[in-house]
Amino acid sequence: MDNNNLNFNISNQPGLAGATKTKSFLSGVFSWMGIALAISAITAYVFGNDPSYMSYLINTETGGMSGLGYAAMFAPLGLVLLMGMGFNKLSVTAMTGVFLLYSIIMGISLSFIFLAYTQSAIYQVFFIAAAMFGTMAFVGYTTKTDLTKMGSLLFMALIGIIIASLVNMFMKSDTMGYIISFISVIVFTGLTAYDVQKLKNLGENVEAGTEATAKMSILGALTLYLDFINLFLALLRIFGGRRD
Repeated sequence: MDNNNLNFNISNQPGLAGATKTKSFLSGVFSWMGIALAISAITAYVFGNDPSYMSYLINTETGGMSGLGYAAMFAPLGLVLLMGMGFNKLSVTAMTGVFLLYSIIMGISLSFIFLAYTQSAIYQVFFIAAAMFGTMAFVGYTTKTDLTKMGSLLFMALIGIIIASLVNMFMKSDTMGYIISFISVIVFTGLTAYDVQKLKNLGENVEAGTEATAKMSILGALTLYLDFINLFLALLRIFGGRRD
């Protein structure tokens, strides 16, 4: 009797039903993001603090990266493209598997930060990044301002960051590196709010319980995961303080 009344009341209150559907969708997005971050963090810690694992990534004779190390650096990009371009062809199970594999490989890639920065610096910057991400996610969820135009500008700035980073790979300028990092913090802080608002709007229009919605929640989690990781790495380059 109570369940029937509850269903009846919700079905006759579109606003309430829409809000519930949106919260359910975003809950799935943030859950998958949290799972991916946890997997990446554990993987990075294990590889970064165990010389036997790190030996698979670094050629002990030359001191450079091994084939597996290069694979860990570039494979995530391929998996991101696979999830994006294969949205219609991949099943939910396949999409989930690729996403979890992506989080593992990203963790392996991130393990190199333990060689460049102290653990205390990594943990401190992680919590700073988490606080900033959480604040901007809240802003994106609650603001009534349409962030679409801001998102377009931030996306163009992101393209500029990518180009500048590629150029600096050859220039190896510390000054340019810091400038890129500061701009990256601004860009990914703004993108966090924009992406959360975009996902909130998407959640209002999805059909709960469908395969497409399940896959969209994984892609949404991937988007926010990338926002957080890039924000964290930019902050780490600025405030981490490299090992002597």
